[in-house]
Amino acid sequence: MSKPIILWVDDEIDSLQSQIIFLENKGYEVHTHTNGFDAIEFVKSNFADVVLLDETMPGMSGLQVLQRIKEINNNLPVVLITKNEAENLMDEAIGSQISDYLIKPVNPNQVWLSLKKLIDNKRLVAEKTTAAYQQEFSALFSALNDNPGFQEWTEIYKKLVYWELEMQKSDSPEMQEVFNTQKHEANNEFFKFISKNYASWVSPKSEDAPIMSHNLLKFKVLPHLQKNTPLFFVLIDNLRFDQWKSIQPIFADSFRIHEEDTFYSILPTATQYARNSIFSGLLPIDIEKNFPDKWKNDDEEGGKNLFEEDFLRAHLKRIGKGDIKFSYTKITNNSDGQKLVDNIHNLLQNDLNVIVYNFVDMLSHARTEMEVLKELAGDETSYRSLTASWFEHSPLHQAVKKIADKNIQLIVATDHGSTRVRTPAKVIGDKQTTANLRYKHGRNLDYESRDVLAFRDPKEAGLPVPNINSSYIFAKGDLFLCYPNNYNHFVNYYRNTFQHGGISLEEMIVPVIRMTSK
Repeated sequence: MSKPIILWVDDEIDSLQSQIIFLENKGYEVHTHTNGFDAIEFVKSNFADVVLLDETMPGMSGLQVLQRIKEINNNLPVVLITKNEAENLMDEAIGSQISDYLIKPVNPNQVWLSLKKLIDNKRLVAEKTTAAYQQEFSALFSALNDNPGFQEWTEIYKKLVYWELEMQKSDSPEMQEVFNTQKHEANNEFFKFISKNYASWVSPKSEDAPIMSHNLLKFKVLPHLQKNTPLFFVLIDNLRFDQWKSIQPIFADSFRIHEEDTFYSILPTATQYARNSIFSGLLPIDIEKNFPDKWKNDDEEGGKNLFEEDFLRAHLKRIGKGDIKFSYTKITNNSDGQKLVDNIHNLLQNDLNVIVYNFVDMLSHARTEMEVLKELAGDETSYRSLTASWFEHSPLHQAVKKIADKNIQLIVATDHGSTRVRTPAKVIGDKQTTANLRYKHGRNLDYESRDVLAFRDPKEAGLPVPNINSSYIFAKGDLFLCYPNNYNHFVNYYRNTFQHGGISLEEMIVPVIRMTSK
């Protein structure tokens, strides 16, 4: 392994010989220059890991040299060494993207610590992450085997997301494999848990159930309505908890995050079920009963989410809040998004503003269809990165930033998540069987019982009965449901795509976040 290369620039470099020898004994290769002009020429034609830069030099100041270095190589870390602690100097230096600064006189250990932080940080964090996960590993397994309830499952999933994000800092393929195995095992146990408890949760007699799609507004949104404080409820479709964590820092720049919670999506974890349920405050079986002309089953023609605003209006009226002033905005393309940016201030006169933003769902579908997106979002890490990049540059981000300085409350949630499917499972059905990869309903379905949760009577799952003898099946873990016809083509086309509708931690335990303006 080659030595890290340090460029030290100081007009009194001769007085620093003992420090240079100290660093060389620690394994660094140190190059020195006494002025900014020579330092700039060095950076143009040589590699360096870090520049140690004196702030006060004749001819060209440290800040001037810093600017020129950043023009040549913006990613080169620069540590400014200064006698001057003036606030305006520090502001200018930090604004010019220094990586660290030291106040003269500096001792060798201070310099060494700064170099370790900049050069060895990634390796040290990776080693620490791996060691910490090894300690946590057995605790997570114990939690899985301790008959967790729905609240404990939420905590297990949050821990798994935490470690998944931490593992990005580690370059250990072995530990990544261990983590993936544990996550797979967690999803297998979660499937058993849902299979055992779901029917009781959606029963009208249920007394012990998590917050789910159909009571999300009741428990997590409407209690925060206040006079003279507009409440914005933003539903970003198909947003997993780990994807929320990737955009959380962007929100945190403008808002105070008061509550970072989760709820359980109903089954199927698909838009026309989960989102209609959120806005109506009803399970799908009751939506069909109360709005027979507005509910469409999968096998029926026409849009499945055309009446969310009507459902919301009826919901508010039913619970005695029909007099509140609310708006409903659905964004399905960039033009709609720009209209939201232009109109966002007008929404401040309402008590409640609902914004449904369709992007992540389109991203997952486009990823399936487009080879370039399969490359850009080939796994969970890149899928999160793509989500964060989208949000940072989205009209939605522009819109909420425009009202971040107003006295508002902001609640961000989703309708369901998605999971990366890897394992095909064969299903046989008649022509009326639906085409979804993670759930199906139809008559005379033939499947391996270990692969799915089946409801022969859809009413037990709070679902409509599309046809006589219709049953629903929901895939577990990373399975995707395939017909025997053209099987190999189908399997190769959909393997490693992000799908939703079935039973996994990623699809069912999803974020609901409450924020206020800073």
